[in-house]
Amino acid sequence: MAQALVDREEKIDSTRSVRQYLRHTRWPLVALALLVLIFIWRSFGENSQPLIDLVSIITLTLSFATPITLGALSGTFSERSGVVNIGIEGMMLTGAFFGAMVGALTGNVWLGLIIAPFSGIGVALIHAVLSIYFRVDQIISGTVINIFAFGLTAYLYSLVFTSSRRNTDSGKLPSIEFKIGLAPFQIGLVSILAIVLIFVAHYIIFYTTWGLRTRAVGENPRAADTAGVNVFKMRYINVLISGFLAGLGGTYFSLQVVGYFKEGMTNGSGFIALAAMIFGKWTPLGAWGAALLFGFCQGLDSALQSWYGQIAWLHTITQALPYVVTIVVLTGFVGRSRPPAAVGVPYVKQ
Repeated sequence: MAQALVDREEKIDSTRSVRQYLRHTRWPLVALALLVLIFIWRSFGENSQPLIDLVSIITLTLSFATPITLGALSGTFSERSGVVNIGIEGMMLTGAFFGAMVGALTGNVWLGLIIAPFSGIGVALIHAVLSIYFRVDQIISGTVINIFAFGLTAYLYSLVFTSSRRNTDSGKLPSIEFKIGLAPFQIGLVSILAIVLIFVAHYIIFYTTWGLRTRAVGENPRAADTAGVNVFKMRYINVLISGFLAGLGGTYFSLQVVGYFKEGMTNGSGFIALAAMIFGKWTPLGAWGAALLFGFCQGLDSALQSWYGQIAWLHTITQALPYVVTIVVLTGFVGRSRPPAAVGVPYVKQ
């Protein structure tokens, strides 16, 4: 009888683990299913090359998902600790600018890649001080960060490059190229880092003492404080980690895609990343799945245009897809997402 009960409990635990895994990975599976459907659809086309089409879709999806993935990770660390971070867009733009500027001025794109995340940390520190020390409304603070970053990067770009007529090209980071069958596959360095960081972040948040404390101060900071956890320290460091990841996400635009800086080049990716974070229920794997879905929507436009030419109405629809998906996510049509209980609430030590 006792053994039967033990077996039953083990079976329940196993079932629960499978459900948790599927809950965290369902959106990557959805994105993969969409890719398979397109592969099958293209296989029936006349003179089609389904393998090449499938590989191109995968490449585009991974590429477009990169800044959204890093931005969603940025938001996950910050909000898991209880601090809302609306300023991801500004931190990404700052990283894009300083990465490109350092790369252009020194001729060393690798140095730009190193400096960019730390510029994101600098902006995140402002947000952390305003939100944690001065207890400013965190949404207002994040909005101010975005406005500040847009103004700062535009001014510095004009000061450093436009007025002095310096060369704005920073160079581009190398990509890894290989073949799958006859189809070439290419993925950028920042995209590779984003994929690696997804699994690192998942391990840190759910399998380390640091992650446990981070989740504790985001759910019940007073109980965490009573247990000896320094709430302020945890929140400060997690917001700085958030800035690091967002700054790294900015290098996707300036150092991986184009090789120079352009004003406002992040183009709302930080806000889409916030939607991906919510879509993924504040988990790294879930956020990545949502980012892949958004990246797929963006990549679909490029793929369809290359397959069928520049069709205006089709281009308009596919360009709007990521933003339509964002609206659907934020309105809750895809299921309710429960944020950390204490997110957005300043902690006052008694």
